[in-house]
Amino acid sequence: MEHFCEKKEQKKKVAFLTLGCKVNSYETNAMEQLFVEAGYQLVDFQKEADIYVINTCTVTNMADRKSRQMLHKAKKLNPNGVIVAVGCYVQASFEEAKKDEAIDVIIGNNQKKQIVSIVEEYQKVKIQKEDKNRVNKEIQNKTEEHQAIHNEVIQHESIQNKKENKELQKVEMGQSKDNVELEKAEFNSLLDMRKIQEYEELSIENAGEKTRAYIKIQDGCNQFCSYCIIPYVRGRIRSRNEDDILSEVKRLAERGYKEVVLTGIHLSSYGVDLEGEKNFVALEGKPLLSIIKKVSEVPSIERIRLGSLEPRIVTENFAEQLAKIKKVCPHFHLSLQSGCDETLKRMNRKYTSKEYKKGCDILRKYFENPAITTDVIVGFPEETNEEFEITKAFLKEIAFSDVHIFKYSMRKGTVAAKNPKQVSESVKQERSSQLIALGKEMQYAYEQLFIGKREKVLIEETIAIEGKEYFVGHNERYVKLVIEKQAEQEELHNEIVVVHVVESIGENMLLGKYVDVNSV
Repeated sequence: MEHFCEKKEQKKKVAFLTLGCKVNSYETNAMEQLFVEAGYQLVDFQKEADIYVINTCTVTNMADRKSRQMLHKAKKLNPNGVIVAVGCYVQASFEEAKKDEAIDVIIGNNQKKQIVSIVEEYQKVKIQKEDKNRVNKEIQNKTEEHQAIHNEVIQHESIQNKKENKELQKVEMGQSKDNVELEKAEFNSLLDMRKIQEYEELSIENAGEKTRAYIKIQDGCNQFCSYCIIPYVRGRIRSRNEDDILSEVKRLAERGYKEVVLTGIHLSSYGVDLEGEKNFVALEGKPLLSIIKKVSEVPSIERIRLGSLEPRIVTENFAEQLAKIKKVCPHFHLSLQSGCDETLKRMNRKYTSKEYKKGCDILRKYFENPAITTDVIVGFPEETNEEFEITKAFLKEIAFSDVHIFKYSMRKGTVAAKNPKQVSESVKQERSSQLIALGKEMQYAYEQLFIGKREKVLIEETIAIEGKEYFVGHNERYVKLVIEKQAEQEELHNEIVVVHVVESIGENMLLGKYVDVNSV
């Protein structure tokens, strides 16, 4: 009896790495899903894979450098793997990326939905090239063998052998020419983002093992801040279809996600293009409020967070209507960049520090003790010591719950990059250090407000601290809390529990005592 076993074809492995913003994280999740649907196996980026996809960032020079480093790291992990550079860095630095030997495939923004077909076409042509190389080698070997025989045969046969040898050389030259053409073949998909008006419809079925799912609802930006390259690499504002957003939220809710974060490149502009308005301020955030309300009506979704908001969207009406949507977390990121009006003007930020403060006051009027976080750029061109001190004083006046500090990074093609009065790196570093220290003080002060109170915490994971196990999660204002796990206590992953906040432990962490296990 004849026995045989049919070898099952192994799935090709693909690994992803995401750099940059939450929009990138969402798009990576969507691309991962496209590969899984096409039959690929997802593996950790540190492991050997057939394909490595790096979703790049270009918001700063450091982001560019990190993108290049990770692309080269992928090539080292598997020199024979296909290295795919995706997103903002390659959109901004296409010519540089084309010359990078570590990169095999380049895919810009608004082309991520085609990633599987683009990569598979590259693999197909790569195999063809390898086959041609193999044929070339065989021809070369045969030619050399022929030459050896030729040297041993009698003189009258040598003429015929030379003819055959010439024919083989002709074939070899022809194959080599084809091979060169394949070497020059480019597998790049890049659009002129200035002309793009369509939202690229990507979707996700899950957000991994996390308890918080990011939902991209908008792309592009029309603000053109003088330091920012993002409008050039992401294009103009484009809003996602409302039905697609709600369908995705419902799918995620069915999979157990209790918290969603609505995000975009310029979230405040959601719906502006759909309404035919040129300025999001004129709409007073009505399209955004509308989609938030509809998301809140999805069963099982218990928390809604918002990505970065433009300060000018926070009006009395906007905050009042938002406060009526009870699932919205009182946690708001209002991008500031500078607390000095002169600097804001050079940044083309279109609001004053007084207007910004008014927005914060309005939020505090309609929400109890809201967490207000922000971004600040130090060392912007022409920023004097006096302007820096004004910003520092303004941060103290607002009393943020958290501040993200960035040293100004010159981006080629922006207005600020052309300013001859650049601030030195040493000054940037000194100012950055001062504001980072201030930010930690403000964060600590904000966290102290919760000691002695009862808070609702969404449990996200279990960690070990000094040999003890703790549940870890965040309250509605995004303050991190840990609760000691009792012996034989069941896992509380993705459960919302009530805890009594006891004290601060470690950096940016509060200790709470378990009160109730029931979802609330």
